[in-house]
Amino acid sequence: MKYVIVGGVAGGASAAARLRRLNEDAEIVLFEKGEHISYANCGLPYYIGNTIEERKKLFVQTPVSFGNRYDVDVRTLNEVTTIHRDRKVVAVKNLHNGKEYEERYDVLLLSPGALPVVPPVPGVDLPNIFTLRNVADCDRIKAQAVQLLEEQAEAVIVGGGFIGLEMAENLQKIGYKVTIVEKAPHILTPLDWPMAAIVQQHLSEKGVRVLAGNGLSAFEERDSKLHVILEDGTSLPCQLAILSIGVRPNVQLAREAGLAIGEAGGISVNSYLQTSDESIYAVGDAIEFPHPVTGKPYCNFLAGPANLQARIVAMNMVYPESTPYMGSVATAIAKVFDLTAASTGLSEAALQRAGISFQTVIVHPAAHATYYPGGSPMSLKLNFSPEDGQVLGAQAVGKMNVDKQIDTISLLLKHKGTIYDLIYSEHAYAPPYASAKSPVMFAGMVAENIMAHLMNPIQAADLDQLIDSGEEFQLLDVREIKEFKSGTIQGAENYPVDELREFLEDIPQDKKTVVFCEVGLRGYVASRILMQSGFENVYNLIGGMRTYRLVGKHNVKPQ
Repeated sequence: MKYVIVGGVAGGASAAARLRRLNEDAEIVLFEKGEHISYANCGLPYYIGNTIEERKKLFVQTPVSFGNRYDVDVRTLNEVTTIHRDRKVVAVKNLHNGKEYEERYDVLLLSPGALPVVPPVPGVDLPNIFTLRNVADCDRIKAQAVQLLEEQAEAVIVGGGFIGLEMAENLQKIGYKVTIVEKAPHILTPLDWPMAAIVQQHLSEKGVRVLAGNGLSAFEERDSKLHVILEDGTSLPCQLAILSIGVRPNVQLAREAGLAIGEAGGISVNSYLQTSDESIYAVGDAIEFPHPVTGKPYCNFLAGPANLQARIVAMNMVYPESTPYMGSVATAIAKVFDLTAASTGLSEAALQRAGISFQTVIVHPAAHATYYPGGSPMSLKLNFSPEDGQVLGAQAVGKMNVDKQIDTISLLLKHKGTIYDLIYSEHAYAPPYASAKSPVMFAGMVAENIMAHLMNPIQAADLDQLIDSGEEFQLLDVREIKEFKSGTIQGAENYPVDELREFLEDIPQDKKTVVFCEVGLRGYVASRILMQSGFENVYNLIGGMRTYRLVGKHNVKPQ
């Protein structure tokens, strides 16, 4: 049996290694048009920023070491240009010498990856404009970044996604003043605004300028300097610019071969990662697959799912239809200076696009026991179904233990878990590592209170709309008077929760009532007191003042 693989790295190289472990007698040929087949592409920004000092540490295997260990015929700088499905051969161009030849296959695996999105704007081909996708890109950026570095050197990152933010941190680390440009209303679009706002504020505190809601219009070269021109006419002079707008599936080879391309733009595959040709499989960034929550095809550009697909596809190439792939919920994480931001599943915007009803909670638990030194709070947002409590997505931002919470929720998402699974989940607990009531349990409990009608939630944006509407309602700040005087929400009256029962006769019962505290817990206690004392229309502000300070528009300065 002869297996031919097009493309290396997470998809192709991992599949080749697995194929060899499954079948010692097979002939395996791996084509890669670049120089490298196995490298840590997620580590590239950190090499640019000198966090990873030695370039060789980016390479998991060299073509020679990989070929020797797995007895794979590795051919770098060899580009597959055509697939002749009728003859089961691929046409290959040797980029060393320009010669072309053909290679036969019994089973073909496509792992061509994705291509960076380069917008068709004027000046995009000017010098010192880069994309970061592979080692060659990384080398070019690092060399130019060092060469162009001068006092008050500036860099512009176009795109505020995970990679863009990692690049911003690492360019600043080596001496650049950085501006992030994002066409969407806020950075980190996989996160909802209350979570992204925390990261955006942190970037500002670290000296990184963020210009959101303002897209790229053009590049110009003036006075020996590159200028990034935005849609509103703003001109940003800089030494270098990084395009981090996103990527798109590299499907040209598959399309020209007549393979089915799906509605999301990726190579269409079945549950066994088989294309419309039964002898051809595909994995990685180039494919589309139904989302486990929506059931709709989408493309997922992450290394973790590509590695898993590689393992599964190798099984199916050797033992056809033996191992189905269940899809990815797009679990992602990034370090942003002192913070960690992570997400899994669907954001509010994605849920709205999919037409899925949802409810959401925001909690601000401690990363570990509050009495143990060194801890810090995190913010955790959970999106769930109001009908059955199915978990639909989650996001978390904090300085520690963020990955643990998102990984837990990600596992539940893959198995259509519910908020009750979060509540009854079990976690390793000791004061240096966690609290007895973990953040995911806490979020599940708040969600359960909503589903059990023990609490009526109101989001910060909805409270702003209520204030702007002119509708009559009362707003109760149930924090201590010292907290109240430090700043509150327009129109709020202070009734500390511990004294609330003493003032019940003074508070009108016939008005819509919104209560809030710092993070939501005391607001919940206050709402329960009111709801059980004859108040029928009571709402608790989700996330409390900690969230509202960032995203609300009716803050009142300290009194």
